[in-house]
Amino acid sequence: MVPRLIERKRDGGVLTAAEWQGLIAGYVADRIPDYQMAALAMAILFRGLADDELVALTQAMRESGEQFHLGDLDRPRVDKHSIGGVGDKTSLLLAPMLACLDVAVPMISGRGLGHTGGTLDKLESIPGFRTGLSLADARRQIERIGVAMVGQTPQLVPADRKLYALRDVTGTVESIPLIAASIMSKKLAESLTGLVLDIKTGSGAFIRNPTDSQVLARTMIELGEASGCRTIGLLTAMDRPLGVACGNALEVEESIQGLLGSGPPDLMEVTFALGVEMVVAAGIESNRAIARTRLEALVASGAALERFGLLIEAQGGDRRVIDEPSRLPVAPVVQEIAAEADGVIGTVEPRAIGHVVVALGGGRSRTDEVIDSAVGVRVLVKPGAVIQAGQILATVHARTNTAAQHAAEAVRKAIGFGIADPLPLVSHRVTKDGVEALA
Repeated sequence: MVPRLIERKRDGGVLTAAEWQGLIAGYVADRIPDYQMAALAMAILFRGLADDELVALTQAMRESGEQFHLGDLDRPRVDKHSIGGVGDKTSLLLAPMLACLDVAVPMISGRGLGHTGGTLDKLESIPGFRTGLSLADARRQIERIGVAMVGQTPQLVPADRKLYALRDVTGTVESIPLIAASIMSKKLAESLTGLVLDIKTGSGAFIRNPTDSQVLARTMIELGEASGCRTIGLLTAMDRPLGVACGNALEVEESIQGLLGSGPPDLMEVTFALGVEMVVAAGIESNRAIARTRLEALVASGAALERFGLLIEAQGGDRRVIDEPSRLPVAPVVQEIAAEADGVIGTVEPRAIGHVVVALGGGRSRTDEVIDSAVGVRVLVKPGAVIQAGQILATVHARTNTAAQHAAEAVRKAIGFGIADPLPLVSHRVTKDGVEALA
């Protein structure tokens, strides 16, 4: 039966809700092997899904395990999800910020996917930090400090946990229907009242074309709103890395700097833009200017950083990393990459930088690979920067001299000189009412 369903989807046909339910249930129960589901995923990549199919697939995935029941909490429940980017560490700043506003933040996050990093991998670079909390433990933590940042348990949306890993190694990461079903099945299982989607666009995004990014945003917003969850999307730039640090421990250190108020300007701008929409989606403030002022005050006062410390401590981590970043994993080899001539930075290719981090060991090319938290790249320049010969463009953090040398060569190729034409950091807001240009 399964081969016939694969063939029908391969040929552009439509599967019924019952057939999607059977496929997902069979995959979760290991009655359908990875190779058949990989073939189906590839068919979806090329053929897409009808609207009814997407709803059926998302519902089947959402109902494939337990739900994270938080509906009885006496406060709004809001989360943010990024489609994935290089240097994208905004979740580490946003979760403690929103928790300070008496909002419940049940942030169920993922691992690295393709050339992009994963929030769980970043958090686990903090010594002792546990992301594998049970739903009951996560709920108790949210009741106590307002936030939990955890991975998918075997019981919560197990279909997505399996499909997420499968997509990472089968060339099907970029499928819009699979991205939408993956994200929304998890988020709708969190009993959310509000959700903000960070839709990356540009050369380093899974969805590179802004038009397709808007299609994805509208698709997920329709799924969210239909389930009673206020859903807002922002289109943000991923034609260069976000911030400076790319790599797990390096990004945690940069996140701490952001919560101290001294993060890279582009990182802070995107973080506050997303945070404002989270405040609006939570229903606690409709005036976006006031919402931003409140978030900035949480950083300036140290309240957001203190909440991040409570989060680290609650999940078994060593909160001393906040004051002593040297307690984070440190790569033994650091190699600088200097400009060979004067010029203007035209491009910093995020996809290439992401692949360098993976090659260093900071990401996965197979689902069973172990992450090296210490390695990565710090990109010190942005498109449009005027550079002098000898100026340091980036630093590579590696396990060996050989790895550092190979990475440095790739990073140098990823940084181009010429005319800069970067995308706006935040270009559009997408809601159930339509698309609004912001830049």
